[in-house]
Amino acid sequence: MKVSKHIWITALAVGLCAGVVFAQEEGGPPPPDGQTGGHHRPPPLPIMEALDVNHDGVIDSNEIANASVALKTLDKNGDGRLTQDEYMPARPTGSAGDAPAGHRPPPLPIVVALDINRDGVINANEIANAPAALKTLDKNGDGKLTQDEYMPARPNGPPGDQMEGQPPPPPQDDV
Repeated sequence: MKVSKHIWITALAVGLCAGVVFAQEEGGPPPPDGQTGGHHRPPPLPIMEALDVNHDGVIDSNEIANASVALKTLDKNGDGRLTQDEYMPARPTGSAGDAPAGHRPPPLPIVVALDINRDGVINANEIANAPAALKTLDKNGDGKLTQDEYMPARPNGPPGDQMEGQPPPPPQDDV
């Protein structure tokens, strides 16, 4: 009888432990802000934050129509033009932004469309022309811009295959 009692107690203890393990949420606690899956998530692009007002990853017809007003909110110094430090996030030290000029990533299609004279500054005329410039990115003519239309394709994936409003993440080395 004693052996049977010990077996039952052991089985009960194992069952309780298993219940505790299976009751835990999958994946554990959420990662700290700005991190996903052990990797740092790039900061949101200010230009996308301003244009995609409802943050759904699509710049719809209303957001396109109001693009000039939205872009003006990025003009930190009130000079009527947007410089790269106003429409793109600041690059952390040691990032690709510190690379030699010949090794910088190409500009985003949305910036290319808005910066008509390609000087890196979105001037007052270009801001005023923003709705028309954005419409040139609408490849399928549906009146809205999806990520595959306003963001570059990932090197190893289909167009627009990146996090919402984010440039493609840098490749990770296997350790």
